[in-house]
Amino acid sequence: MYLLGYDCGTSSIKATLLDAESGMPAASSTAPSCEMQIRSLKSGWAEQPPEMWWDNLKKATADLLSKAEIESPDIKAIGITYQMHGLVIVDKQLAPLRDSIIWCDSRAVEIGSRAFEELGQEMCLQNLLNSPGNFTASKLKWVKDNEPEIYSRIYKAMLPGDYIAMKLTGEIFTTESGLSEMILWNFQKGGLAESVLNYYGIDEGLLPDALPAFSQQGELTNAAAAELGLTAGTKVCYRAGDQPNNALSLNVLRPGEIAATAGTSGVVYGVSDAPAYDEQSRVNSFVHVSHQHSRPRYGVLLCINGAGILNSWVKNNIASGMDYAQLDKLASEIPAGSEGLSIIPFGNGAERILGNSWPGGAISGINFNVHSQLHIFRAAQEGIAFAMNYGLSIMKNMNVRPQKIKAGNANMFLSPVFCEAFSNVTGAALELYNTDGSQGAARAAGIGLGIYKGFDEAFEGLECTKRIEPDQKLIQTYNEAYEKWTETLNKEE
Repeated sequence: MYLLGYDCGTSSIKATLLDAESGMPAASSTAPSCEMQIRSLKSGWAEQPPEMWWDNLKKATADLLSKAEIESPDIKAIGITYQMHGLVIVDKQLAPLRDSIIWCDSRAVEIGSRAFEELGQEMCLQNLLNSPGNFTASKLKWVKDNEPEIYSRIYKAMLPGDYIAMKLTGEIFTTESGLSEMILWNFQKGGLAESVLNYYGIDEGLLPDALPAFSQQGELTNAAAAELGLTAGTKVCYRAGDQPNNALSLNVLRPGEIAATAGTSGVVYGVSDAPAYDEQSRVNSFVHVSHQHSRPRYGVLLCINGAGILNSWVKNNIASGMDYAQLDKLASEIPAGSEGLSIIPFGNGAERILGNSWPGGAISGINFNVHSQLHIFRAAQEGIAFAMNYGLSIMKNMNVRPQKIKAGNANMFLSPVFCEAFSNVTGAALELYNTDGSQGAARAAGIGLGIYKGFDEAFEGLECTKRIEPDQKLIQTYNEAYEKWTETLNKEE
């Protein structure tokens, strides 16, 4: 008996088959082989065609089934995780009306900032735990104001994961966690944020109904099954945004536990049992996947838009012909602190931790007699770790104080240089686990279908593969480098 998890990210679609009994992956596949393109028609814009996600999901599934050599009826449930905060709009034929405005698109910043002021900051923070900001609801308002002909044809507005579920089942739903990431969830009353809808003039009927994150959310249609090579009637039993799901993948479900990820973006995500907010909405609170009305769970999230994408930029533009493993090895030859070279990674749209400002990326402190290509490799990774710590300092003011942070052994956390910098600058032990988002989605599907009796049973097979402790000999070096990095950031702003 197998469970299928899809991780529908910004760069790729990953599919994993999990053996439900052992809790171990049977096979996995990723498509495309290169990163999916982000279209930027104007500065600060970021779009992707939803059809591209579906095409690559089909490719990943076909490759997965060829590797696994199992019978498709043995797959009992499907789980979905997805890039958060994007907007997908479809017509009555369920066809996308335009490209998706994805999470790192900055066009709605002014719309959300104006709403924050006119709705009232206190009202927003107490009820929404966030500013409407540059989130999905504000993106939908942008379409309403700037593309009225398209807006008039909208049947439903949804998140990227809701679109993938729709393609699988033919049905359109979301979750309470999904509504909260749209900034359309009122935490005080535990329901839809009508104040935001009314302010933006958005009809509630454009939104999908919400189902529990762990539940039977539809069945694979005959058409989808034929396209994927799967069995019609297979249940879709879970969906969640990539960051709540990353936390779930690491069994981070209880108050005080903290997860991190560093793919295209860099995220630290802490779980709380009490609603909390930053007064400037620089970090954000959402409904966590393990939330129950009788036992509330909230996810406090900081997001760095310009994280792993900086490392990708360095590989593609400076590390000519190298892969990430080679880049990491060469970066390790340079001492901690990169001998005074600092890199600011904020080159991928407006940054929430900076009040939705966009200072851009920057390389500072270059000494032509000292610094080489290798220094750039290391300073980029350190700059990403420093940016995540900068956001974590805001979370600490919300009583999120990490002693231990869990992460999947993937993306930037594959780099010893990055792990060392991250652990030492945050002062927290870092635990790496043999999991990723697609595995988490598969486990969660098993919970949603009832194959697993609870979370503990679902996480059999999850193992810590490495633990990195702060090095007392390096902490001062990293703290000094972080202070220099912060001074550089303040100059850039």
